[in-house]
Amino acid sequence: MKDTHTMKPSQKHLVVVAAALLALTAGAANAQSAGSLQVKIGVNQISPQVESGNLSAPSQPNTKIDVKSATSAILTANYMLTDHLSVEGYVGLPYKHEIVGDGTIAGVGKIGTVKQVSPTVFAQYRFLETKSQVRPYVGLGLTYAKFFGEEGSGTLTALTNPGGTPTRHKVDAAWGLSPQIGTTLLINDKWFVDASVIKTFLKTTTHLSTGQSITTKLDPLAFNLSIGYRY
Repeated sequence: MKDTHTMKPSQKHLVVVAAALLALTAGAANAQSAGSLQVKIGVNQISPQVESGNLSAPSQPNTKIDVKSATSAILTANYMLTDHLSVEGYVGLPYKHEIVGDGTIAGVGKIGTVKQVSPTVFAQYRFLETKSQVRPYVGLGLTYAKFFGEEGSGTLTALTNPGGTPTRHKVDAAWGLSPQIGTTLLINDKWFVDASVIKTFLKTTTHLSTGQSITTKLDPLAFNLSIGYRY
């Protein structure tokens, strides 16, 4: 190899760039290898793909509901069991969803709100090699959806108990399977960007203080984007 003192400035520049690239590649090679722990913080949007049942009697036929999307911050931890297999846990701040009328009562607007948290644990398989800058993955998770802070509107009372006391509602907690597809983009040996799409198969029942109930398939799609750091 030539002595750098005898090289031209352009040649020295190329050597420096090559050395930097080699250092980056060497760091990236361990970025997602067995034994590494990765922590991510980001934002997640949950968009329910609702299939509503009918509100039980007494009610108008075809009285249904829809549930609007909500966005919140998430924190994720990932541990690489091998160079390709990992486990990952999602937790987040509560989401607040609007519940609106559908079917016969479509157009009445908001009939209530509900908050939820839905922690999920995934088993994942990561493609390509640990040194790859872009690394796609697939996962299968188990989600526990806990609903709380339910609030009914005056419209809900007018529909279900006109002239009476305000109608309250309670949403059952539920478990669901969550397939996932995502990808990781390495920035350097420590930092990375991660994005994924998650489909959760989730069904729950809402109980009204009037004695009525309604069963709903939520089956939400979740879209998230995070920045992560490897320890």
